[in-house]
Amino acid sequence: QVQLVESGGGSVQAGGSLRLSCAASGATYRSNYWGWFRQAPGKEREGVGYIYTVNGRTDYADSVKGRFTISLDNVRHTVYLQMDSLKPEDTAMYYCAAHFASSYQGGTKLREAEYNYWGQGTQVTVSS
Repeated sequence: QVQLVESGGGSVQAGGSLRLSCAASGATYRSNYWGWFRQAPGKEREGVGYIYTVNGRTDYADSVKGRFTISLDNVRHTVYLQMDSLKPEDTAMYYCAAHFASSYQGGTKLREAEYNYWGQGTQVTVSS
């Protein structure tokens, strides 16, 4: 059974940076792609960005483009979310997700339905 564990959340002032990590355990093969999502109080969970394992291709939600960067360590089965120039509106619970399966389809991966494993979430709070 694959388990995803996030770490690195915390509190930071606006303009600051945080790096979230998400490590997978129990996997006997690498994931096809990883994603980061977030959910602010009273709002629906939204996709932040994703990365394809095979070629490292990434894409991001417009709200974080140019500020957030996703990277992947295939050896350690760990994905990272580097968050720079943080804003108060980035405050949310952040979740990592991964897709482990024998096959997959390409395309954008900012939808929750594209993933079959989820972490428990880590809180990010940005103060003004």
